Amino acid sequence: MKDDLSDRRILIVDDVKTNIDVLLQALREQYKLSIATDGPSALKSAEKNPPDLILLDIMMPGMDGYEVCRRLRDMPALREVPIMFLSALDEVFNKARGFELGGNDYITKPFEMLEVKARVHSLLRAKAYNDAVKERMASELRIAREIQLGFLGTDIAACTEGTGLDVHAILEPAHEVGGDLYVVVRTDDGRLVLAVGDVSGKGIPAALFMAVTTTLVRMAARQLDRPEQIILQVSDALAAQNPQNLFVTLCCAIFDPQTATLTCSSAGHPSPVLIRRNAAPSLPLPPSAMVAGVFPGMEVRSHAIKLQPGDTLVFYTDGVTEAFNSAEVLFGEHRLTEYLGKRPPQKAADTVAGLLEAVRQYAGDHPQSDDITVLGMHYAQ
Repeated sequence: MKDDLSDRRILIVDDVKTNIDVLLQALREQYKLSIATDGPSALKSAEKNPPDLILLDIMMPGMDGYEVCRRLRDMPALREVPIMFLSALDEVFNKARGFELGGNDYITKPFEMLEVKARVHSLLRAKAYNDAVKERMASELRIAREIQLGFLGTDIAACTEGTGLDVHAILEPAHEVGGDLYVVVRTDDGRLVLAVGDVSGKGIPAALFMAVTTTLVRMAARQLDRPEQIILQVSDALAAQNPQNLFVTLCCAIFDPQTATLTCSSAGHPSPVLIRRNAAPSLPLPPSAMVAGVFPGMEVRSHAIKLQPGDTLVFYTDGVTEAFNSAEVLFGEHRLTEYLGKRPPQKAADTVAGLLEAVRQYAGDHPQSDDITVLGMHYAQ
């Protein structure tokens, strides 16, 4: 990494003009500088145009430097901007308080300019290095997200052609990568296999476990005839090599277009919601086994329902029901079924998009805390 820091901006915060003049004289030829003469204007300036370093006087009228530092650390965009305190107070107590509030360095007045330049350069170089590392990590995570979503790149329309089913799915990770999955596979004998899952944990470990689970489900779907067999084979394979003790809730359903029968098995996953004309939404396919990937040889059962023309089934992960609003109240199963019960039969894409928008509106400004996956299946025949 080049050591050219001339594009780095420093915010100088001091209420004494002579101190500002000294710092300007020492630093203006090397860096971009801006000035604030009190705490409120410093906060406003930093929020509007985040600097790379803040030189912050402690003893200022009104809002002192300690309070400015505390408020800066409460702002997400400024939480990691380095702060160097400037003060005539040389007691250990004053320094310790500054570090406790989030300061990175401390220099006492009167300034020794060689020391100021050296410490400024050191802090800016460290920030530049951290910025470069974060950018590289962000780039790698973006690529990982593209790869992960590529695992779900099935042409659903091609899979469902001639089955009488209209299927649409969407997956929105809470972060760059996540642990949710869905699978849609057409077998050689014309049946349709659908699966939705949710891996425990977050981040890269969950994403890797998701990728392995997705691959195993696809392989099993082409080899086995029953959803309970698919879940058992996937669970046994995961349990055999699972050093991190992760697990996955997994719902697997097989639709036979000849009989309009949907047979479903669930390893700890919530039942899909059935929306049927002239009936309240129901949860007809409860979990039939414990979560997958923990113990080999678990007992798995299946449930079957015969679909009627106009039926819609909505599969989802708990990122839907466990979405929080600003009051920290969950969206919940009740709101899910209530929302779906008010919607007439419609295309799967409209059902999925509408539910996702309902969850977003409910959450408002509350950040998404879990991955969200919704798979809608409408039987039109």
